[in-house]
Amino acid sequence: MNYYFVWVRSNRYHGNTPLTYSFSGRLGVGSVVQVELQNQLVMGVISAIADKPKFKTKPIAKVLDLPTLPKHLLRLSSWLLQYYPAPIGILSQSLLPATMSDKRIAGYTANSFEAPDLSGLPALTSQQKLALKTMDKRDSYVLHGITGSGKTRLYIDMAVKAIASGNSAIILTPEISLTSQLANNFRRVFGERVVVIHSNLTPSDRQKAWLKIIKSDDPLIVIGPRSALFMPLKDIGLIVLDESHESAYKQEQAPQYQTGRVAAYLAQAARASLVLGSATPAVADYYLAKEKSKPIVVLDKLAQTSDHKPTNVTVVDRKDYSLFTRSQILSTELIKAIELALNNQEQTLLYLNRRGTARMIMCEKCGWQATCPHCDVPLTYHADNHHLRCHSCTYNAKAPGNCPDCGHHEIIYKTAGTKAVVSEVEKLFPNARVARFDTDNSLGDSFERNYEQVKNGEVDILIGTQLLAKGLDLPKLSTLGVLLADSSLYMPDYTAEERTFQLINQVLGRVGRGHVAGRAIIQTYNPEHPVIIDAINSNYHNFYEREILQRRQYLFPPFCFLMKITFRRASAKSAEESANKLKNQIKSEGFSVNVEGPAPCFYERFNGKFQWQIIIKAKDRSELLKIIKILPANLSYDIDPIDIL
Repeated sequence: MNYYFVWVRSNRYHGNTPLTYSFSGRLGVGSVVQVELQNQLVMGVISAIADKPKFKTKPIAKVLDLPTLPKHLLRLSSWLLQYYPAPIGILSQSLLPATMSDKRIAGYTANSFEAPDLSGLPALTSQQKLALKTMDKRDSYVLHGITGSGKTRLYIDMAVKAIASGNSAIILTPEISLTSQLANNFRRVFGERVVVIHSNLTPSDRQKAWLKIIKSDDPLIVIGPRSALFMPLKDIGLIVLDESHESAYKQEQAPQYQTGRVAAYLAQAARASLVLGSATPAVADYYLAKEKSKPIVVLDKLAQTSDHKPTNVTVVDRKDYSLFTRSQILSTELIKAIELALNNQEQTLLYLNRRGTARMIMCEKCGWQATCPHCDVPLTYHADNHHLRCHSCTYNAKAPGNCPDCGHHEIIYKTAGTKAVVSEVEKLFPNARVARFDTDNSLGDSFERNYEQVKNGEVDILIGTQLLAKGLDLPKLSTLGVLLADSSLYMPDYTAEERTFQLINQVLGRVGRGHVAGRAIIQTYNPEHPVIIDAINSNYHNFYEREILQRRQYLFPPFCFLMKITFRRASAKSAEESANKLKNQIKSEGFSVNVEGPAPCFYERFNGKFQWQIIIKAKDRSELLKIIKILPANLSYDIDPIDIL
């Protein structure tokens, strides 16, 4: 009898060590199996060969007729368990499908693929050729390319080189909504080699994609969000993080990893090149590349040359009511620009990072405000179903006709969201074809499902949140309206200015890409703020130098490692006391860290519980891992958080 350590794929297993099972035959590390766990059959993978244990073991129920998982993927998973501690049962969900039948495995037949075809692509610019030459060796690179400079074209050329060497490529995108455009660009060159992976696939389609990857002997192109890193590709030559600065690359559930760090380890384990591509690189990535003397490849010219002048940007001061004569939401200047776009049969994008119809619901007489009874945050009004909804928890209720406190019949709805913008636009432009895209969309109304119609010009005015701010290349889009440029600027977080710079600069990049002349109207309460000025002028250097000085002065990443520990209790006093107790314990045990707080979380109340937090800063990340080991089971922590809200 032989014995094996198995990582089981089940969130019912909360341990961080593999389980031991027996099997009569010899099995290789990485073999995919089915085992019994708590009277249920679950998928698993053999992580190592074990000695005969002193306890009785269950037998492996079935060995699936599949190739073993690649060694670099098992190395990545072992590292991840140490770097972002989490139960094995949860980590294994990234590695394996939930089920896989013998019939499905036997029914899969591998395809033969044609050679990549670059004939339909425009010629490389001299700057693109130089960038490719710079990135010729296997290394890690920051690709700092302005929007429209042709970063995707470079990814394709680098993937062609990888395929020619017998290696696969992983192309990551931060949002599912961007996969359609990216996949279409790659399919024109690589055809059926392209495999798209994301959470909106049906379980059947996800199984087919996973089978295609693990059973293919030919190199493939895998495109998807962060989960694509865990696909069982045999040989990897290239990993790309497109829009690498995006906060969506942070996994919010266990294991709470930063995709960039996981991709860097995988690239090292697989001896692949890593490219972090962005028009607005993360400050930490840019700093570390400079410190480690890694190449920063700059693309500062548009790939598609044209006779059009640079985008005409107009800044509108939201404090000046005389500039909003026809609408409280859209300035007169923006309305004129939309009218011009409609007359020219061009598209307009209106960007507002607020969902719903109204973000403040209050009584005109007594000042009552609608807040969530579980979270104490303002409720958002959705006019399409006349409901109030909490965007923190699942609470929703019918909008009141009268004030619940004083009975007054005048309820005020203020601070417009995307649904209010739709209503306003439909009143101002009744003949325009209008579409809203945000996370309130149903799957059928999602941008991903409607990308081709939007690209073909079947929508005149697009309205949406940051889903539309990044990565899109729409040939008929000429006009941009940023309805409130300061929405993220004054958030109480060390990344607030960085996010504001990135969002404004990225959304400005949707126009003026060489297809048609671009115009942009930026509405802001702070037209003189240096972050807004730098973002409009695409002055990354100015922004970076100012930001990195602040990070160094106040000890924030990249000058330290962070961990956020959250205490959820029935009362604020209990939450604060628990936070202070742990803070004192950390100090008494002599960890080399700075502990800040305790303080109430940004959302002080959530789902009926009061939330307090402490922030721990460490020069040595291993100190944070030591603290994790002493945390009580009822605490939640986030190591390497993207914010401290």
